[in-house]
Amino acid sequence: MTTTDASTTARTVLFDEIGGPEVLRIHDVELAAPGPGEVLIRVEALGLNRAEALFRAGTYYYQPTLPASRNGYEAAGTVEAVGADVTAFAPGDTVLTAANFELSAHGVYGELVLLPQSAVVPRPADVDAVTAAAVWVTYSTAHGALLQTAGMRRGQHVLITGASSGVGTAAIQVVRRAGAVPIATTRTDAKRRQLLDLGAEHVIVTDDEDVTKETKRLTDGRGADIVLDAIGGPGFQALGDAVVPNGNLVVYGWLDGRPTTLPMNWPLSVHGYANPNVTATEEGRHRAAAYINSGLADGTLRPVIAEVFEGLDRIQDAHRLMESNAHTGKIVVKL
Repeated sequence: MTTTDASTTARTVLFDEIGGPEVLRIHDVELAAPGPGEVLIRVEALGLNRAEALFRAGTYYYQPTLPASRNGYEAAGTVEAVGADVTAFAPGDTVLTAANFELSAHGVYGELVLLPQSAVVPRPADVDAVTAAAVWVTYSTAHGALLQTAGMRRGQHVLITGASSGVGTAAIQVVRRAGAVPIATTRTDAKRRQLLDLGAEHVIVTDDEDVTKETKRLTDGRGADIVLDAIGGPGFQALGDAVVPNGNLVVYGWLDGRPTTLPMNWPLSVHGYANPNVTATEEGRHRAAAYINSGLADGTLRPVIAEVFEGLDRIQDAHRLMESNAHTGKIVVKL
């Protein structure tokens, strides 16, 4: 069903060169009416992800197409119009973006975004936009990495590095929901109390404590069953000493920036996790959405929101906060 054949103009964040937050500028961009299989979404809130800062700076795993590159994976909004052959969504539906697209072409930093229906997932109507914008990437990543990839089970110990990030705080809750034990790491003592309050059983401060020694101590010498690592780099090798024999190390980020060194204390399994493992298929998106929506409904999943910026004009400030690493949880921009 086609609901409109008229183009429209929307304020949209673009960047013409790689660089700091200052390269993000707002432009009036004309959007065509939805074509076959496309959905036009009016954005209500954006959830920021570290990947978008890396993309803007030219350090993501692929480069932006310049000039006039879009940015942004994650938005909550309402369907404005749909194109022919769209049967899963209708105008007025509340939705999330599935973060399974190329950023330059489909980035969602804007008042209106046009996406293929395969890049859209439903959101419960009773979940507000700010909350909804903070859930998809974090919880689908934690769910896919821990449950689907590492096979997390009740009673296991899970070491979560960079635990104050959006995915890290979500992972603490996903581990708790499974009846497993989350052990969080953070660089300084400033975030220890926050992470404990969010559900971490233990917190290791990496500036002051040895991760391997502390993990062994906290698990009575056994080690963690699973490591969920956001950092990579040379330090990844030492994490192999922190896991049980035949344990699972899942690396999903590369905050260190240097080449990741694999541990050699086999037997163990190392997984390089990317969220398209979940978001590339309709079945994967459905499974993740069902998990997230049930967790929101029963209260076991409660997104941690660091700060809400009001208005698209604050996008540079939101990126500056992200790069400061001073926040815990998700940064949201409300439109």
